[in-house]
Amino acid sequence: MVALGAGGGSAASPALAASGWDHASLGGIDGQVFNLALSAAGCAVRSGAVADPSTLTVIDYSKPSTAKRLWVFDLRSRAVLYEELVAHGSGSGDNFATAFSNDPQSHQSSLGLFETAETYSGKNGYSLRLKGLDPGFNDKALARAIVMHGAHYVSQEFARSQGRLGRSWGCPAVRGPVAHEIIDRIRGNGLLFAYYPDPKWLRSSRFLGGCSTPTT
Repeated sequence: MVALGAGGGSAASPALAASGWDHASLGGIDGQVFNLALSAAGCAVRSGAVADPSTLTVIDYSKPSTAKRLWVFDLRSRAVLYEELVAHGSGSGDNFATAFSNDPQSHQSSLGLFETAETYSGKNGYSLRLKGLDPGFNDKALARAIVMHGAHYVSQEFARSQGRLGRSWGCPAVRGPVAHEIIDRIRGNGLLFAYYPDPKWLRSSRFLGGCSTPTT
């Protein structure tokens, strides 16, 4: 795991320390990915980029789209709330996502730490805006309209018939029947961590290489 530096912001909650969790009850998430997500979230709190979050959503894009690769964790009770399918962008790959971008019109998913923002109803129904906190990797998310929303092409039935989930334009789309519930649970005071073993991001992210004060 990437070492975490000291920061000058608020102290992170004990829930953001890996030792505070029972790793046997975290569902199917990879333990190293979970620990990295906690470290990034803790760095964001200590650096002052965010206040103390109540939820942490983790997406592991190294897994195929046909596998459950999105988890929502309650940072107060230290419990798994959801373990779900999630789509990636059409520009990122087919069943496996292998390419990621921060650029408009790329139709690729973005990596890094996001803050969950406000909800709205748009062309994809009830949706949650995501504010990218990782400069150079996802900080154009709001301008790109990268949001969480429900989609008919995210289901086990679609995956069985097509060999993969359908794909978005870069949004982390989830199953329609649970989208509203998940969005309401994580909106406003949550973090979302999108992972892939991309060397440049792992080396350069402000939340993985040490804590720093946010730029203005």
